[in-house]
Amino acid sequence: MKILILNGPNLNLLGTREPEIYGNISMENFLESLKNKFPQHEIRHYQSNVEGEIINRIQEDDFDALIINPGAFTHYSYAIADCLKNILKPKIEVHISNIYKREEFRQKSVTAPNTDGVLSGFGLNGYQLAIQSLDF
Repeated sequence: MKILILNGPNLNLLGTREPEIYGNISMENFLESLKNKFPQHEIRHYQSNVEGEIINRIQEDDFDALIINPGAFTHYSYAIADCLKNILKPKIEVHISNIYKREEFRQKSVTAPNTDGVLSGFGLNGYQLAIQSLDF
């Protein structure tokens, strides 16, 4: 299965950005461990700080399943939400932190209703759990 992990704004700073919330492991290092744990899958990664680039990447439609962490776009990007609505493949939304324990504006996801499930608060392991959920 071809799995696209798509990360939104500021997630390129994983490993150095607010390590008390997001941990101290870079996405690049974590991806290597994911690829080793799931050799049966082709795991690709894309990150952008630009909303339109995220939409364009989703619309390339060259994957079998999508794991998306829209970052701050989670809370206000109806454009990404509409794009997700039109993808008929498995889609899992992942948040490293527990968005429900954070600021009030972070507790609402406009993108989640257009995904098959949401994992929030499991750190980077949320990506691993998302892949495991796709195997069922």
